[in-house]
Amino acid sequence: MAAAHPTPLPTEIKLHTQSKRLEITFDDGARFELPCEYLRVHSPSAEVRGHGVGNEVLQVGKRHVAITALEPVGHYALKIVFDDGHDSGLYSWAYLYELGVKHDQYWQDYLDRLAAAGASRE
Repeated sequence: MAAAHPTPLPTEIKLHTQSKRLEITFDDGARFELPCEYLRVHSPSAEVRGHGVGNEVLQVGKRHVAITALEPVGHYALKIVFDDGHDSGLYSWAYLYELGVKHDQYWQDYLDRLAAAGASRE
């Protein structure tokens, strides 16, 4: 029996500029619509993640952020360019899939962190 793919691969990626959502369909049938703001505040870049657990940098004021470009990186990731100038994170297929699967949990965690910091999405 052949080994399963460790990560589902995207079969279609569509940017919806009006609703500011990135729609991704994977080869296992999963389909996610990820808001630009969600992708921006969960960027895998060092600028957002910090350099180690506990050093994450809370992203604020990103409610209206949009994606201006999508650039495939090899066969494993997507570089997303945001209109606030952020473009340094590489979103692997595995990470995008994880962001889709865990959207509700990750988004609530973000909102909780914003509230705890007295910060705003605006």
